[in-house]
Amino acid sequence: MSQPPREYDYIIVGAGSAGCTLANKLGQDTSKSILVLEAGPMDRDLFIHIPAGVYRTWCDPKLNWNYDTAPEPAAQDREIFMPRGKVVGGSSSINSMVYMRGHPLDYDGWAEEFGLADWRYENCLPYFRAGETYSRGGDAYRGDAGPLGVTRGDYENPLYDAFIEAGAQAGQGRSDDLNGHTPEGVARFDATKRHGRRCSAAVAHLSPALERGNVTLLTGAAVQRIELSSNRATGVRVLYRGQAQTFHAAHDVILSGGAINSPQLLMLSGIGPAAHLSEMGIEVANDLSGVGANLQDHASVIVQCKSRVSFPIHRVDRPWNKLRAGAQWVFARNGVAASNIWEAGGLIRGNADVAYPNLQYHFGPVGFEYNGPKITLLQAFACHVDQLRPRSRGTLRLASTDPADNPDLQFNYLSDPHDLDELVEGIHRVRDLIGQCAFDPFRDVEIDPGPDVTTDTQIRNWIRANVTTDFHPCGTCRMGHGADAVVDDRFRVHGVEGLRVVDASIMPRVISANLNAPTQMIAARAADYIAEHPQLAPETPPFAFQSP
Repeated sequence: MSQPPREYDYIIVGAGSAGCTLANKLGQDTSKSILVLEAGPMDRDLFIHIPAGVYRTWCDPKLNWNYDTAPEPAAQDREIFMPRGKVVGGSSSINSMVYMRGHPLDYDGWAEEFGLADWRYENCLPYFRAGETYSRGGDAYRGDAGPLGVTRGDYENPLYDAFIEAGAQAGQGRSDDLNGHTPEGVARFDATKRHGRRCSAAVAHLSPALERGNVTLLTGAAVQRIELSSNRATGVRVLYRGQAQTFHAAHDVILSGGAINSPQLLMLSGIGPAAHLSEMGIEVANDLSGVGANLQDHASVIVQCKSRVSFPIHRVDRPWNKLRAGAQWVFARNGVAASNIWEAGGLIRGNADVAYPNLQYHFGPVGFEYNGPKITLLQAFACHVDQLRPRSRGTLRLASTDPADNPDLQFNYLSDPHDLDELVEGIHRVRDLIGQCAFDPFRDVEIDPGPDVTTDTQIRNWIRANVTTDFHPCGTCRMGHGADAVVDDRFRVHGVEGLRVVDASIMPRVISANLNAPTQMIAARAADYIAEHPQLAPETPPFAFQSP
């Protein structure tokens, strides 16, 4: 097999949600050569593309970095599992496919609180619209001609209907489209699916980019460090096919490894907090204290309740049912295998003092029991409760100078008491919702937290023992100004020419929803900045912002 060229216009490190989007947009200029480096394999595993197959892939060590946090002091010193995609498509190839943009006020807050004037929602909305083809068609909020297939939840189950009706009965609001006119309340979710198949960033963006011929993808390519000459990034050192090789970039090296890999690579290359780098024996090329700081995530707990009624989804893990569901997917691309399970949810307020929703639900019509990597289905229904705007902040640091070693991840979940208080409110809110009459035909005894967990003290103790991630790490290469910012609002690393970071790590504050859609929007905007194309014109349709 011939060796790839060593010189490109752009080198993109990471073929995840951001890297695939960048390759597609930058590659539209076929005079530019682009190299995309991915440490994991191609996305050939069939279960990646079957939506319900997520439970076969999400912790597969062949497709997943399988990180663990350090012991979390406020979570009973537990190490919390942190899966991240190590495969073409990144986490968009192993996630639960929920397509959520976040609340418009999230982005307006970036502009007002972090001095990022060009990052209001009106600046981001045209990129969300241009990026998707929505199953219900386009309008002032939704797109109908973009590369990413987005499908409204369509798996039929009475528990979804009960959930949405109960949300309205509980006064928690109801929305026809949380990504549209009314970004608050309970609703059927959208998913990154097209014709019953997962539409990952690789499917949506990288596949068409590779067809043009000017984008080269190398899989199994583990980047060891960024090559620097004076204060300029000139390329990357890569372990590929068992050999260390150097690839050069005429224009930019772009890190799109995500909130864990991107800051790790910066620090391995001498870019980061000087004291830590010196402690690790790494020569300091650029003292940037914000690298690895500002680590954020959505803390999550799961409320489960037995169902009085048995539905087919509760028995789909039995061999014959599994075979039948697979056959239905193969021949018709529908049925339970075409569902991402978490097809309903909501953005709601835990109290009347918040300016906009601070809690998120993900609702599924089946219960789960986890025994290590093995999952047993229960005749139950489940609701994730996520705390959306945590005050707790964590830190990523190198564990060693070996690029193959996982970094140290200290998220500090619940270290700010405010975060624990909001999750307590979330338990009360979801219990109130499940207690509404819409659930009367279905509701049986609560499994988690359980009927004996009633007081706020008991709920706090249960949360500390059970809180986990909702898989949304971000913030470790913060965009903005000041001593703790890592990149500017054009994604350029402060103090280093020819080097950018484009992924969820640049978020100054976590978005109030899932991060896959915002990450692709960020990358699409970044591509226009990098190529020096004008940004799409702002769009300002009205939104139904409810009063607190």
